[in-house]
Amino acid sequence: MSLALDDLRRTPNALAVDYAAFRVSERLLLTGHSHQAWPDVARAALAESFDDAAHAVDEKWERAFAKAERVRAGYRALLDDPGGEIALAASTHELVVRWLSALDLARRPRLVTTDGEFHTLRRQLARLAEAGLEVHREPARPVETLAERLAGRIDARTSAVLVSAVLFETARIVPHLGELAAACDRRAVPLLVDAYHALGAIPFPLGALGLDSALVTGGGYKYLQLGEGNCFLRLPRGLELRPTLTGWFAEFAAKGAAHDGRRVEYGPGAAALGGATYDPASHYRGARVFDFFAERGLTPAFLRAVSRHQVGRLAARFDALALPEPLARRERSVPLEVFGGFLAIESPHAEALARALLARGVQTDARGRFLRLGPAPYLSDAQLDRAVDLLGEAVRELAR
Repeated sequence: MSLALDDLRRTPNALAVDYAAFRVSERLLLTGHSHQAWPDVARAALAESFDDAAHAVDEKWERAFAKAERVRAGYRALLDDPGGEIALAASTHELVVRWLSALDLARRPRLVTTDGEFHTLRRQLARLAEAGLEVHREPARPVETLAERLAGRIDARTSAVLVSAVLFETARIVPHLGELAAACDRRAVPLLVDAYHALGAIPFPLGALGLDSALVTGGGYKYLQLGEGNCFLRLPRGLELRPTLTGWFAEFAAKGAAHDGRRVEYGPGAAALGGATYDPASHYRGARVFDFFAERGLTPAFLRAVSRHQVGRLAARFDALALPEPLARRERSVPLEVFGGFLAIESPHAEALARALLARGVQTDARGRFLRLGPAPYLSDAQLDRAVDLLGEAVRELAR
């Protein structure tokens, strides 16, 4: 059953019936940027993973690997990258660290990134800097020139450039990543793009964006509703890696002797980033949710239309409150089209406002000085309006 935008605006939302376990029509879940509700079909998928284990015991892995391949296919479709090299793992951290361990950091000990990266990169790169690597953090603002400034920081000692497609604090889309990729190509420096806040909120076709040569990482915990354990790293074709941090699954597709005591062998492409024994239940859930999205017509273009409507609705309602700007403001100097899937409200009291909203039945969160309001396709316009009205109450309470 394909949906139209009007189907999602009404109360109750036309999708809400598919999320009965999460009670999305009864709750104000503005957590769409962090943890979206799972559709009810996810429960059956988790039961299927149990039943396969109970029936097949250690022979379950053929079935589990088929689910993993469905998850890879889902990511390939989102990236418009048929046949793309996709490595899977429980977290982006796991995948990025394996990839970093394949770089020649002794010869090229410089990593170029931004001060606006999510904690996965922020913490790990900070620790690598403590260990002696040179980590340059380019200011994320102004975002309009970020890609150009990152390109200008590349030198002969640079091993990689690492940047988000959408900044996790502010929802600003980072423009001109294709030009950054071209600059990296000219210097033979790999580019890693964190697309976690893009997929499911904005279309991300690699070819059209000029990112065919980039590595792209992300996961399904947020906008894609896949839940935990469904992260990926996409490699450009022809890239062969020998990560120092390596799991024994990485030798499954190796052509030579995998452990003959002479040289550690790796499978080709993304297979080289294989890990070790994992809980396959996440892939059962992820595969079924990808199927659900296909059945409901929740394509990247449609989800972007929904997101733009919902973020725009939140912004308009917020503007109508005319709250005192020292306490709560949003970026109005640029159009909403340059933002991703949530509305960022800047406030010196962001964390206090998140707590005040939770006390009023609105679930959201704060990152530093930004309160993040994350809509989702299963919410109605009336729910969005009510949540912003409660934010107005919380801000005015602070002003007393």
